Amino acid sequence: MIYSFDNQKPEIGRNTYVSEAALVIGNVKISSNCYIGHGTILRGDYGTIKIGSGTAVEEGVIIHAPPSDSCIIGSKVTLGHGAIIHSSTIGDDAVIGMGAVLSIRSAIGKGTIVAEGSVVKRNQNIPDKVVAAGNPAKIIREVRTEDEEYWSWGKQLYIDLAEKYLAAGMQKIPEDS
Repeated sequence: MIYSFDNQKPEIGRNTYVSEAALVIGNVKISSNCYIGHGTILRGDYGTIKIGSGTAVEEGVIIHAPPSDSCIIGSKVTLGHGAIIHSSTIGDDAVIGMGAVLSIRSAIGKGTIVAEGSVVKRNQNIPDKVVAAGNPAKIIREVRTEDEEYWSWGKQLYIDLAEKYLAAGMQKIPEDS
C-alpha cells in the first residue's frame, strides 16, 4: 500500500517491486530495480527516506527518518528480515543482518556488514568495509573477498526476484480451494 501524507507522495523507480503488503508512506524515494518485501514499513511522514538502486528491503523491515532529517540508503544494500532502520546513512553495498537495529542518526559505511541481531547505537558510525557485531555493535574484522562474493550473489538474487514478481505477480488462492 502506497500512501501520500502531508502533501508528500512516494516515488517508485522503474522495475522496482513493492509488495501489496508493504506500507510506503509520504516522502519516500525508491530507485530502480529494488525489492520492497512483504510486511515492510517505510515511514516518510516527518523525514525523508531515499533508497538507491538494486537495494533489497526484506520482509518485516521498518525504516523511519528522524524529524526534518533523512535516512539515505545506498545502492545494492541488503536490509535483512526484521531489521529496524532509523539511521542517517547506509553506504552502497552494505549488508544489514536480520533483526539488526540501526538507531537514530547512526551511519554505516560502504560495503560494511552489520551482523544479525546487532545494535548500532544512536549517532554511532561504523566505517567502510568492516564487519560489526554485538550490542552495542563493535568492529570484529575487515570484510573479506568471500564475504563480497557471497553478498554479491545474494544482492542479484533479490534484483532477479523483484523482476520475477513484477512479471508473474502473485495469484490469490480463493478460500474455498
